[in-house]
Amino acid sequence: MTAQAAIATRELAPAAVERELRIQLAAAYRLVDRFGWTDSIYGHLTVRVPGPERHFLINPFGLAYDEVTASNLVKIDCDGNIVGSSNYPINRAGFVIHSAVHMIDEDSNICVMHTHTRAGMAVAATAEGLQQLSQAATAFFGRISYHDYEGISLRLDERERLVASLGGNRQMILKNHGLLTLGRSVPEAFMRLYLLEQACRVQVDTGAAGTLAPMPDAVARVSYDDMSLDTRDDVGQLEFAAWMRMLDRSDRGYRH
Repeated sequence: MTAQAAIATRELAPAAVERELRIQLAAAYRLVDRFGWTDSIYGHLTVRVPGPERHFLINPFGLAYDEVTASNLVKIDCDGNIVGSSNYPINRAGFVIHSAVHMIDEDSNICVMHTHTRAGMAVAATAEGLQQLSQAATAFFGRISYHDYEGISLRLDERERLVASLGGNRQMILKNHGLLTLGRSVPEAFMRLYLLEQACRVQVDTGAAGTLAPMPDAVARVSYDDMSLDTRDDVGQLEFAAWMRMLDRSDRGYRH
């Protein structure tokens, strides 16, 4: 079920659906800041809003993640044009990477998240990529895509190669760059990012502690099947609701 479909079951009008998606996405930005995954003002989280135009929301370029709110998110189209009015510009590289995915006509790419965390970039710089060292890593067993670094993503022709590299997966490591996750909802994309970041942190810590000892493929496959990220419709829903309550206890400003 997509984010729009899940919200639509409550019979909300498109404008109300967009409002709820704005609140969820703003919460995701605040959580990235809370969890220490930011890279100054860089990295991007986006979500597609209802409608045939394939418009999506992105952070205002120049604001820190803890300054992002539901109302200051910028709506753009897949050509990078701002839809409506905004007092803020957008980041070109963020537009190129995210529009590549949002242009795919599938319900699995409603939300896209891209970070430049230290652990994510470290694993992205290794020849081996993500290894099966932790339970979190097994969530992506056989389902991790990789995309070669081509420089700062400013050129539109890279979009075709990004989509080709992604294939049918919902998570990708951008080599020498960072992490990318997709979801049918904001909670799903965030949960995938959370697990992928955890897996990268464990891998970096393990490498510092001793010799890496990946688990056998047969065990990793059982764990992947047990976690069932690719077969459930409710991925991240409980966790994200708890995280939003955590935010609300300290500062509800992201909702404005």
